[in-house]
Amino acid sequence: MLVMPAPFAVIFDRDGVLNEDYGYAYEPDKLVWIPGARVAIRRVNEAGGLVLIATNQSGIGRGYYSEDQMHGFHAEMRRQLALEGGRIDAIYFCPFHEDAVEARYRQADHPDRKPNPGMLLRGLSEHGVAPDRALMIGDKPADMQAAKAAGVDGYLFTGGDLDGFLVEAATRTGLPL
Repeated sequence: MLVMPAPFAVIFDRDGVLNEDYGYAYEPDKLVWIPGARVAIRRVNEAGGLVLIATNQSGIGRGYYSEDQMHGFHAEMRRQLALEGGRIDAIYFCPFHEDAVEARYRQADHPDRKPNPGMLLRGLSEHGVAPDRALMIGDKPADMQAAKAAGVDGYLFTGGDLDGFLVEAATRTGLPL
């Protein structure tokens, strides 16, 4: 009997980890990848892992841009990755914020808004990944708090080559990258 390995996932924050954070990134023509980000995503894909994104998007709730505009930004990310053989398996976003201008997005301490673990827990559950078979790379303490609350190893990315950072993090977590 062939035994398939348990699925694993790398959960990335978006702005400041995968793409340059210029403040409320939503315009596809302004997408600038972090060095090594596309290689890191393809590395996870080729190793049989899942690439998940968990991103707070309070700019939607604040009225700076729409969900459709954010989806357009994500479509451009996916388009560029596909040209290089990479893919994002799922994107989880949280537009909720206590100061949102639209009532539908106004909620303090929403369970999905990092540092809460809602997006991470949903991603793990929907893809059948155990927390000990996942890691998160984020650039803010809130990302690390969400990872810890979800039972996932979290690694604080402070810049540089994301692919090299991912390989080191995966080695520490024991993921096959």
